[in-house]
Amino acid sequence: MPRTRRVFGALGAALLLVSLPALPSHPANAAPPPATTTSIAGLDPAMAHAMRRDLGLSGTKLENRLRVEATAAAIETRLRSRLGDAFAGAWLPAGKDRLLVAVTDPARAAAVTAEGADVTVVARSERTLAAIKRALDRHSADADHRQIHSWRMDLATNSVVVTVRPGATASAMAFASAAGTTADAIRIVESTDAPRLLYDIRGGDQYVINGNTLCSVGFAVVGGFVTAGHCGRTGNPTLGYNNVAQGTFAGSSFPGDDYGWVRTNSSWTPRPWVNNYSGGNVSVAGSQDAAIGSSVCRSGRTTGWRCGTILGRNETVVYPQGAVSGLSRSNACAEGGDSGGAWLSGNQAQGVTSGGTGNCSTGGTIWFQPVNEILGAYGLSLVTTGSGGGGERIISNWNNRCIDVPNSNFSDGVPLQTWTCNGTSAQAWTFTGGTLRSQNNKCMDVAWGSTANGATIQIANCSGNPAQQFVLSAAGDLVNPQANKCVDIADWQNSDGARLHLWDCAGTANQKWRRG
Repeated sequence: MPRTRRVFGALGAALLLVSLPALPSHPANAAPPPATTTSIAGLDPAMAHAMRRDLGLSGTKLENRLRVEATAAAIETRLRSRLGDAFAGAWLPAGKDRLLVAVTDPARAAAVTAEGADVTVVARSERTLAAIKRALDRHSADADHRQIHSWRMDLATNSVVVTVRPGATASAMAFASAAGTTADAIRIVESTDAPRLLYDIRGGDQYVINGNTLCSVGFAVVGGFVTAGHCGRTGNPTLGYNNVAQGTFAGSSFPGDDYGWVRTNSSWTPRPWVNNYSGGNVSVAGSQDAAIGSSVCRSGRTTGWRCGTILGRNETVVYPQGAVSGLSRSNACAEGGDSGGAWLSGNQAQGVTSGGTGNCSTGGTIWFQPVNEILGAYGLSLVTTGSGGGGERIISNWNNRCIDVPNSNFSDGVPLQTWTCNGTSAQAWTFTGGTLRSQNNKCMDVAWGSTANGATIQIANCSGNPAQQFVLSAAGDLVNPQANKCVDIADWQNSDGARLHLWDCAGTANQKWRRG
């Protein structure tokens, strides 16, 4: 609910809005890192996998690199102490496996090579470069932030680099001169990329609409976040919790519905989190609708983290601004400013705060807009844990392999399989409105709508028909309610490429699944 200066009592349903001044590619089935990565210098397997992926360190190159880096650190420490004022820095050049050490005195080169490092002779010592940078730091208040982006010591060029916007060389020279630095010690680099701070999108956090209305973030989605429609209209700008430009309402519907979404700018990163207002975050794993009577908690900028139960679904509420249909009802309290905030049952997203009666002192009734309707209306993907911003894995409890789209071929009718979990989009799924949706907007489907044992589990264009409805039970059964049968690993095949089919639920290990 947004927040106005009014306090909403229990006489009728009201929106919880506050109007206040704004406050100051890998192949789909690529194998994961080999098990031996667990023994690489005690390196965490996930870190080893990321280094292989992002640094291109295939085969034994990762082990070699770690060994070189460990040795380089020790050599650098010894030579910095031994060479004193002649030491001008040390670094590992790109593509090289030997430390390169710079010295100002050619006579000290032998001491470097004796340590097994390469040597280069330069004009300025590391201490001289550090003194130049400190001089600039002392005059940082004089740097024109519109012209000058940064400065740093650059050992490889034996200079202090000042990065500026294109055409701002004169400003950099004037800045250096004011700091008492000679022009020959400065190397100026022009760049169109200006530094900026980066922030997280998190459910329950405050945001500001049009500079004067406060609401709460619902859930992070790919490209932004969902929230209540009454908080803003399409095109309205938003500021984040820190009063920094955040984004623009890309869609809004109210009354009739009460949902909208904000497309955020590149300074904001959507995260699978909801603020618990106790110094931490609650993770969001999916958006499976909870049953009436289930516990539910909500997060909002005014009253923080509050819990209750789901009392009803698909209700129509008449606000002064008009009727809204399809809302869910709860006794978890909320107040002005909590509008748009996140509702969770366990780790499953339920909806965003719409309006209500009462307050958190006397209690009341609060309604929320179901999140799956918002995702479906705008074609959005919820950001969830284990997804890197685009879905979650469905993992077999039997062999720890993931449900996978073969070769990332998202064509209609492609049979699904299990494959070693690898974090690719071929294994990223989102529960949306009862469907299990891939990141290419295709749905898990029982071929031809069959209810027979052995029916193929495939992907197909999402239609929402009963053949595409699946529920992951608390017992780990992935059930198609139409057939009342389970997704089963065919013939107990315990290897990559095992096909999935529909089968009578038997509670066996090859029918047990979990989110991950």
